[in-house]
Amino acid sequence: MARIVLNETSYHGAGCIQEIPGEIARRGLHKAFVCSDPDLVKFGVAQKVLTVLEKAGVAYELYSNIKPNPTIENVQTGVAAFKASGADHIVAIGGGSSMDTAKAIGIIIANPEFEDVRSLEGVAPTKNPSVPIIAVPTTSGTAAEVPINYVITDVEKKRKFVCVDVHDIPVVAVVDSDMMSTMPKGLTAATGMDALTHAIEGYITKAAWEMTDMFHLKAIEIIARSLRGAVNGEKEGREGMALGQYVAGMGFSNVGLGIVHSMAHALGAVYDTPHGVANAILLPTVMRYNAEATGEKYRDIAKAMGVAGTETMTQAEYREAACNAVAQLSKDVGIPQDLKKIVKEEDIEFLAQSAMDDACRPGNPKDPTKEDIIALYRSLL
Repeated sequence: MARIVLNETSYHGAGCIQEIPGEIARRGLHKAFVCSDPDLVKFGVAQKVLTVLEKAGVAYELYSNIKPNPTIENVQTGVAAFKASGADHIVAIGGGSSMDTAKAIGIIIANPEFEDVRSLEGVAPTKNPSVPIIAVPTTSGTAAEVPINYVITDVEKKRKFVCVDVHDIPVVAVVDSDMMSTMPKGLTAATGMDALTHAIEGYITKAAWEMTDMFHLKAIEIIARSLRGAVNGEKEGREGMALGQYVAGMGFSNVGLGIVHSMAHALGAVYDTPHGVANAILLPTVMRYNAEATGEKYRDIAKAMGVAGTETMTQAEYREAACNAVAQLSKDVGIPQDLKKIVKEEDIEFLAQSAMDDACRPGNPKDPTKEDIIALYRSLL
């Protein structure tokens, strides 16, 4: 048996944030609790949505105590602020940070017995759907508006934990490429490579099946042709990435990921490494490690990445071609090619254990040992 869970409604295209007040009215909602991060507030990105709400006379309260790798504390203060606000729904504006925080707040408000944020780790047995969330992504990468999972950082224990819960999915996703147009080059590149990681890991994960394969291959194709242009600020590239990252989210949310994500979560928890950067650095190396467990799938990946002549290649050739195409894209968009400036040798043991304990590891096509993961980290030093 397989299951697909997606947003109830999603809007796509430039300017679609104008649809938000109509969705709020249709659902009989009154006051919005707006979750956004401090930078998006400071640079006026969140204001685009606030202006739409103001013009429509929708009352709201703004909450922005959110870090790039959101913490247990960010969630706890958010829960308290939501309770005090009198709001009945959440509008999340941002990348993974804002959305993951919003999901955790929404779940705890609807399921108060999970007030201890750590109790949400893994597949949490919540009974009630989250407070309604309308998600407005401002980065084209995390696809946090569509998956049934979110990630919170436990600062005390220096680890990130993954929460998987069908009750947390935003009811409405508003994927407006205009909201992504202010992303700086580096962030466009990093979040775009995060989206590619979702698509590739989702395609080769143990639980992959035909319906999710359809999403993942299409996403790889869209991202491969759009990311370079998006990084250069081209409108077409940005619109392509807005769609590509969402399509990848439709897939991986339903089948899980692999150890690129497990290893990246460990780096984010210990060094606060931006998630997209961590994924991008790890992806080609982990793809090479996983190749032997992927059957013919790397032929499809190479083809979707735009490699010519894959039909006549040997298995060794198309596997190499797939890894090289991904590494080349990463290089072209300016991603660092190793972990030299990030990882300290004395932390590798702890990082590897964190990756082994991570919820994404069991989905990896090849079962790694802790020694394998230590070797993968070391190979990038």
